[in-house]
Amino acid sequence: MKQILTFGILIVIFICSLYGQNGFLPYHAQNDFSLTSPGALKYGLYGFDNPALLTYLHQPDFMFTWSDASGKWNDFNRWGLFTAIPHVGFGLIHQKEGPDAVTDYRLSFALGNRSAGFGLSYGWSGGNTSLFQRSKIISIGTLIRPNEYVSVGTVGSAALSGDRKEAVLDLAVRPLGNEIVAIFTDYAIENYQSIKDGAWSVGTAIEMIPGVRVTGRYFDTKAFTIGLQFSFGNLGVSTQSYYNDKSKYGYQSYGIRLGANDRTLFGTKIFPQEKYLDMNLLGPIKYQRYKFFDRANTLASLLEQIKAAKDDPSVRGIAINTSGMIGNREMYWEIREQLKDFKSAGKHVVMFVDRPNIDIYHLASIADKIVMDPTGSLTLEGYIMGRTYLKGTFEKLGIGFDELRFFKYKSAVESFSRDKMTDADREQRQKLVDDYYRLAKTEICEARKISPDRFDQFVDDIVFFSPDSAMKEGLIDTIGRWEKVKEVVKNLDGEDNYFVGAGSLEKFQLPFDNRWGEKPKIAIIYALGACAMDEGITARNLVKDVEAVTNDTRVKAVVLRVDSPGGDGMASDYIAEALKKCKEQKPVIISQGYVAASGGYWLSMYGDTIVAAPNTITGSIGVIGGWAYNKGLKDSLGMTTDHVKVGKHADLGFGMMLPIIGVGLPDRDFTPEERSRLETEIKTMYKEFVTKVASGRKKQFDDIEPIAQGRVWSGYDGKENGLVDVLGGLETAIKIARERAGICPKADVEIVELPEKGWFDMSGFMPKLLPFSVEDDPILNHLKFRLKHNGEPMPIMPMDEIEINHNK
Repeated sequence: MKQILTFGILIVIFICSLYGQNGFLPYHAQNDFSLTSPGALKYGLYGFDNPALLTYLHQPDFMFTWSDASGKWNDFNRWGLFTAIPHVGFGLIHQKEGPDAVTDYRLSFALGNRSAGFGLSYGWSGGNTSLFQRSKIISIGTLIRPNEYVSVGTVGSAALSGDRKEAVLDLAVRPLGNEIVAIFTDYAIENYQSIKDGAWSVGTAIEMIPGVRVTGRYFDTKAFTIGLQFSFGNLGVSTQSYYNDKSKYGYQSYGIRLGANDRTLFGTKIFPQEKYLDMNLLGPIKYQRYKFFDRANTLASLLEQIKAAKDDPSVRGIAINTSGMIGNREMYWEIREQLKDFKSAGKHVVMFVDRPNIDIYHLASIADKIVMDPTGSLTLEGYIMGRTYLKGTFEKLGIGFDELRFFKYKSAVESFSRDKMTDADREQRQKLVDDYYRLAKTEICEARKISPDRFDQFVDDIVFFSPDSAMKEGLIDTIGRWEKVKEVVKNLDGEDNYFVGAGSLEKFQLPFDNRWGEKPKIAIIYALGACAMDEGITARNLVKDVEAVTNDTRVKAVVLRVDSPGGDGMASDYIAEALKKCKEQKPVIISQGYVAASGGYWLSMYGDTIVAAPNTITGSIGVIGGWAYNKGLKDSLGMTTDHVKVGKHADLGFGMMLPIIGVGLPDRDFTPEERSRLETEIKTMYKEFVTKVASGRKKQFDDIEPIAQGRVWSGYDGKENGLVDVLGGLETAIKIARERAGICPKADVEIVELPEKGWFDMSGFMPKLLPFSVEDDPILNHLKFRLKHNGEPMPIMPMDEIEINHNK
């Protein structure tokens, strides 16, 4: 910002040293069309006065204004037309005196952000340019808004022939940091004037009521103006009275604006406009989406829309269509919690379902009214966790597998080495499904006024519900298609409401001048999938994002969203250590998704606060290894291998290359000596893991070790044993980040999501040699990942926890 301000001043000085044209419309000759100085109110004259102001325009806008200074109000002897889109503006001012007239045109461009902007405009004139002393000009403007309180603008203009130049300084202050009060002054000087002869004005703009603005401006000539502006959203009108140096009324100017949305009294509590937010949840709920050709919903955007609807006084409720929705139970719970908060404002939720299972019904149960498709069905099946065991398959194929397991609950490779669950794995998994059921049962019974015993009967004795039986049991309220929802809404509220998309909400329509300067930023960094250097969380690149936000002073806090079952300990440690350094400079809050265990917990352990949902899978602090090797497969396939070597153990990983998945299968198992050394390495890594967790959680080693041993915990239990600080979701984590960063609860913040998603998904354009892909099959994909890290000690969860991370 300092560089741009310095550059702007130098440009003004430079222009004032040029030789220019013999004349142009001076800055203060535009006063009858400007209620204030350019930077004090809205966008000035859309680049005509300061082109740098175009960085603040958020939508296309158009304004027509005229003055009766040289005649009657309707003779249009003097008028202006200004139109702009973000960063580009065009304007003209037409003036007629007797039979002669001139029209001044400006084409303006701007670049920059809300803290610092730079603009360039080119002007020319038509009509009797000789009489009015007009010709082509160039103007350069800057706009500096380092915070929400101060705005500094500079403009330098020079004729392209002759010697006329002008420099303008525009200073405005918002004492309250918002649009309610702005105090301004400006100063303009031409090259032939001394400093004391420059023209200046001072004034104020007051907006006590949204969209109703009163302005007053006093000039060095002792003249003054009083202005009034009304905004009706996309339409606005204004008028200004001019009084001369004798305080006598001189003339009036008028303006009509159409286009960009503006603050307005309509749609507020004073003049409410009843509407419902229409949310269609068709398709997958992802964490991020591609910039183009990707219409998927994201968790963050859904939560933001619900929150924006709560804060919008014109919104009475939300209507949600869940048909075709794809997500996981943890995401559904977060959306449910946000809807619960929405309802706390006295607003309604109506939800449409067609074939909900227990997870989707758990989400829907928060609604005031549930509408079910007449041909749909409801299934309250309970919860199950199971695994596919490949020991027998490996034996038939001729693949040997050695499970390097030294901790009771660390069951990540059981599916390769056994044919059923161990008692320890059964114990921890049973506890997880018990907690899933506990959460759903408690919240459904509370929302639908169902007794716990009756709910148990629904699950154990009935399971399947037709629309009629669901209606009879009080599980739904109405039977009908999506179109029925509007009728339900009318009956619920007693009057018609119109449905709008999220883009119509007040939050997403507010003009940028609502706040000067850049908003404080909170970065959400997503660590999704297996912990690996160049796949999954892509730690090699992700660490650069962590370092970038650490060094970016505009980012006030960081939220790490973890949805990972672990994997490569080195990849986890890359990110964990970077976050540890980051928290020395700003708050680091962890938001755990569906699974944030093993290496996923390694990612989390240094956070200032760890937030998890009640149904998050967390913990699994442990290390395990597995060794797959040839035990007859090579012979069955008719393949042979041969080698030369230097080093006693050089052949340990050597073997056949498996077709299709493209990874090698070693020819032999470990020797007792090799296995013993690997056991030591696994136990050493485990001790390091527990030590790091204890350090991050500010506990002793002996406090963490009893709840480690590879044991997975639900968010419920994690809160009880100290692995989790707060039960909540992504929105809770953002709220805590705001508080820790000292950001005012009512202040708007900018959410920056990293890593940046690509422009579009290239995989849909890539030809396939085979009708299937390893990446499309979770078993083959997991087997490939295991073989790639064959024999390595790994803080990782079982295969079925990796499968849930497809919604990236």
